Amino acid sequence: MINFRKIFFILSLICFGDLLIAQNKLTGNVINAIDSLSVAGVIINIPALNIQTETDARGNFKINNIPNGYYQVQAIKPGFTHFTEVVFINDSVIKKNIQLKQNPNHLNEIVVYGNQESKKSETANTIDVLDSKTMRELGALSLSDGIAKLPGVNQLSTGAGISKPVIRGLFGNRIQTVLLGMRFDNQQWQDEHGLGLTDIGVDRIEIIKGPTSLFYGSEAMGGVLNIINEKNAPVGKTQADVSTRFFSNTYGYAVDAGVKRSTQKMNWGIRLGNESHADYSDGNNNRVLNSRFGGNVGKAFLGFKHKRWINENNYLIAKNNFGFLMDAYQVFDVADDRLSRSFERPHHTVLINMFTSQNTFLLNASKLKVNLGFHSNNRQEQEGASGISLDMILNTYTGLINWTKNFNETTELVIGYQNQYQTNVNNGSRIIVPNANFFETSLFSYLKKRFKYAVMEGGIRYDHKSIETLSTGVLNSGSVYNPGVNIIPALRNYNTVNGALGISIFDSKHLNIKLNGSSGYRGPNLAELSSNGLHEGSLRYELGNVNLKVEQNICTDVYAEYYNNNFTLFGGAYLNHFFNYIYLQPSNDDYLGFRIYNYIQKDATLQGAEGGIKIHPAKAKFLLIQSSYSGILGKTSDNEYLPFIPAQKINNEVKFRADKIGKLKSSFMAIGYTYVWAQNTPNQFETSTASYDLVNASLGTELRGAKSNLIISLAGNNLLNKAYYDHLSRFKYFGIYNIGRSISLNLKFQFN
Repeated sequence: MINFRKIFFILSLICFGDLLIAQNKLTGNVINAIDSLSVAGVIINIPALNIQTETDARGNFKINNIPNGYYQVQAIKPGFTHFTEVVFINDSVIKKNIQLKQNPNHLNEIVVYGNQESKKSETANTIDVLDSKTMRELGALSLSDGIAKLPGVNQLSTGAGISKPVIRGLFGNRIQTVLLGMRFDNQQWQDEHGLGLTDIGVDRIEIIKGPTSLFYGSEAMGGVLNIINEKNAPVGKTQADVSTRFFSNTYGYAVDAGVKRSTQKMNWGIRLGNESHADYSDGNNNRVLNSRFGGNVGKAFLGFKHKRWINENNYLIAKNNFGFLMDAYQVFDVADDRLSRSFERPHHTVLINMFTSQNTFLLNASKLKVNLGFHSNNRQEQEGASGISLDMILNTYTGLINWTKNFNETTELVIGYQNQYQTNVNNGSRIIVPNANFFETSLFSYLKKRFKYAVMEGGIRYDHKSIETLSTGVLNSGSVYNPGVNIIPALRNYNTVNGALGISIFDSKHLNIKLNGSSGYRGPNLAELSSNGLHEGSLRYELGNVNLKVEQNICTDVYAEYYNNNFTLFGGAYLNHFFNYIYLQPSNDDYLGFRIYNYIQKDATLQGAEGGIKIHPAKAKFLLIQSSYSGILGKTSDNEYLPFIPAQKINNEVKFRADKIGKLKSSFMAIGYTYVWAQNTPNQFETSTASYDLVNASLGTELRGAKSNLIISLAGNNLLNKAYYDHLSRFKYFGIYNIGRSISLNLKFQFN
């Protein structure tokens, strides 16, 4: 007879016997590589343990209670190139001395790809980073607005408050957003459904460009927007801060406050925020009625460490309102008070509840990650009547298991299993997509090999996705009394295999070259499968197609960068080919006077280039001149231009910096000039858009004390108050210009 107790005991010893091994200590000293002087205030971080500390006045640091194993050790301080190295911990005391290179113009930031953290130069993927401090210095109204300054990144907007990121010409369900370590889904299938996220409680945004389905799965076809939460407080410290911002154009404000603390075994934090904006004015000083927006957000996190179990829990709750236009005539409604924040007119209300639990179990020379998450997104639309017309609840349940094995300091293997289950339920009087159930499951493997001057990485992934649309009133009843006679409940299953393979070559001083090939996929969304009605705000009748195939793409991406003490030169190009690209095409039919649009599929190709230069003279460290360019062309296989393709643009900036002016620290003053070319290759239901240029400026400084700091910045966007249309503005359809001159003031008080 089989003795299951003995078998369980033996397996427990194999898997977790090393939990009994004694804990170790990591100590060291950080110095400046140029003058060998100690560097204080350096953040020493071990991501796998979710723990960080700071170097003292002599540059010394110490981290206790480290189990045996391989760990990535990071050292980060503003103005210095980021340091990262895999260290094998197997003795009671390990000493690691670190030399940091002072170079504020080439930080080589540490970035996240899947569950891998490495320097930007040590991954084959093209990844851009923008921290929340910089976004606020630029006067950004939202996350999408902030990252739109980067090459290859734009925003599809419906006014100042509703926008979503566009990465290399792709957006919505072709871009995946990761928040709190979980895929964030808030009904992105609709153009006017913005991302709806602010930078409150955010450390930085990482934009992974190109297909990344290997780690992230469905919808990561154009890239990933990875929103990294604020860092924990250093061990043994309590930190607090209060921020407030003011915006002249929208008469808006935003305020948030947070407090956090960390010990050797526990960390916690809480943050609350509120923002409110009235209607914006365009470059002709005309008010755009009902473009107002605002909301509240709360965040909390709690983590603990127990021997070899590291746990991090995050919770987010947010409620936001966004005014919108139902039709072109709404702009002529009788205006209310200029400062009004009332949402009596048509508006979206979006309620977000999100909880994630990230767990790491440390084994000998390997680790097991088990992540669980729940996300509820309740989207309501009040379209001017007395009650709520649209009320949808999308619930998402997700689970991820990753096993990472370090064979040595240079070779790493990841095997993962991922599941996601979603339900969409309608509770309103108006229905535009059906009730539905979604299920995804996947298995993937990834291998990374580091050499002295190169990194190779790649892997393969299998996905199965099931979409079941349920009977939902007349929407998918197959009624002969509207054009959607073929829109009926359906069950669709999709199976795909994707992968990636790339290499990054670098030297210790000047050069970085990347070559990467990757693929991605997504299943049709609910609108594409089952639309059967008028599309709000555009006067068109949309029809879905229940027989749409899975959409896949293959992308080749090349990138090169050269840097020295005086300048940095970078450039890249990509070719992204789609199989069964899904898009809307107008038909020759109409219904009740409205033209009918059908969702169809064709192969398509997007190709583009990005590049730029940064001039930072070694003998004039106060000066930084930078310029970046991006351009893209998208066509179907029969040479038809794709919709919502951004125009070419060039961003230029001259920045003056000073580390110290009397009691002022990290002072800067910058002036920028953006030129956007005319978009003369529109899709057949778009119109061409004229070129435009904008002048922007910003300045800021810091006052640092022993126990508190004050960060001040002032930004001005569209200083010449230009009246212009951006090609990706949905308000262009109504003849409404983009936002005019906007001045923003940012104040942040930090307490230690």
